[in-house]
Amino acid sequence: MSHTTTGIEPAQPPPEDDRAFFGQPRGLMTLSGLEVWERFSFLGMQAILVLYFADTVANGGLAMDPGTAASVSAAYGTLVYLVSVAGGWLADRILGSYRAVLYGGILIAFGHYAMAVPTATMTWVGLGLISAGTGLLKPNVASMVGKLYRTEDERRDAGFALYYMAINIGAFAGPLITGWLGDHAGWHWGFSAAAFGMTLGLIQYVLGRRHLAGRKHAAEFALAPKPMRRAVLTIVAGAVLVAVVATALALAGWLTMDRFVDVLTVISVIAPVVYFVVMFRSPRVTAEERGRLRPYVVLFLASVVFNFILFQAYSTMMLLASTNARTEIFGFHFPASWYASALGAFEVALAPVVAAVWARMGPRQPHASNKIAFGVILGGLSFLLMVLPTSGHADDSYKMAAWWIVGSYLLLGLGDVLLETSGMSATTKLAPKAFASQTMALWFLSLALANGIQAQIVKLYGEVSNPAYFGVNGAVAVVAGVAVIAAAPWLKRTMHPVH
Repeated sequence: MSHTTTGIEPAQPPPEDDRAFFGQPRGLMTLSGLEVWERFSFLGMQAILVLYFADTVANGGLAMDPGTAASVSAAYGTLVYLVSVAGGWLADRILGSYRAVLYGGILIAFGHYAMAVPTATMTWVGLGLISAGTGLLKPNVASMVGKLYRTEDERRDAGFALYYMAINIGAFAGPLITGWLGDHAGWHWGFSAAAFGMTLGLIQYVLGRRHLAGRKHAAEFALAPKPMRRAVLTIVAGAVLVAVVATALALAGWLTMDRFVDVLTVISVIAPVVYFVVMFRSPRVTAEERGRLRPYVVLFLASVVFNFILFQAYSTMMLLASTNARTEIFGFHFPASWYASALGAFEVALAPVVAAVWARMGPRQPHASNKIAFGVILGGLSFLLMVLPTSGHADDSYKMAAWWIVGSYLLLGLGDVLLETSGMSATTKLAPKAFASQTMALWFLSLALANGIQAQIVKLYGEVSNPAYFGVNGAVAVVAGVAVIAAAPWLKRTMHPVH
């Protein structure tokens, strides 16, 4: 059902002669600029979050033991991606993409400003606001990029490549600034830099809004007025109820931090199971589409395994770097959190190289399932590499060379480029038509589940030896990748039209 309002412009992409931004529509500059600053703030904060949790109270930290610090950090990631599933629905049905992204950015900025206040209470308030804001912003920016192009516009793939590069530029720059401030001025100064970055992103987003296709539109599939009022009231009442119950349980001593983490893990497991059951049983899904869902379950699980490793780049790897890695290269000293910037730098550098290799190979390039499998194996190897410098020491006072961490992140960055691009493409092609608008929700659920599992496994960090921790987790990932390769003949038969 379509809804029109007098005076509202049609949601048409800009004309194809709009090539003001490297041959792309001007709106791409607005959205890419927003993503640079959003990733700057999000990953800049995440690079120092686990270090802040684990640092002593005297140094401005929360004095958590390493395993708990990594677990809470992972639980925060779980919450972000679970909320992202709801964020896509809110944009489709109530807010519209432009307003969802704007309101999400505002919540993120307020969250970072809250975390700049040096109290534990404001830290938790800030993380809650950032989770809600990222859930609104993240799933909807990519859909707005797509609206800049007509279906037949050949610039689309190049535009998304520029957008992807902007994400990684932010991922590279964020930890450099927040890490230096956190190390030299205090953790909350680092959080302040994240807040400032998100504010800059919002300003340029609003200033460039006239270049965004359909920005004045309401939700694309808006609910009718009566159901919309009922939905809004239900959401508000549900949020208030959850807040009241959570507060009561916390005051009663039942809802501890460990139990909250456990609840999020359980939800991250149940949500994708329910989602797949609904799709498999839906009468709107044809038998042919149901057949394509089966191989997608394999790829979904491969994504979970890889991202379980990837997300630890900002948790256990940060903790290892802060305690057992040298923080100098060629005589230049740097904060341990700067290692996180290496991941973004490698992805910026490797993405065009990988794209060029696939283009050169043409029809001889590996099947999408094998690309994903290679990504998972590289993720596992990045952890197995850490077994070498962490082995054979009498105590934990050793310091490994910086190149070990950098090498691990090189493998991880290449794996991420291989898996994310192929995985997202496969998701859009294999999802049933009746669920096409919810394909991003499926992908975010794989990220939520990866974080949910991580929130439990990282509790072992510091309890078992580092070689055992990184060796076992890395080996599991390699075995999972090899299993996907072994299933390649079946996957190729059942994944049509994915090649």
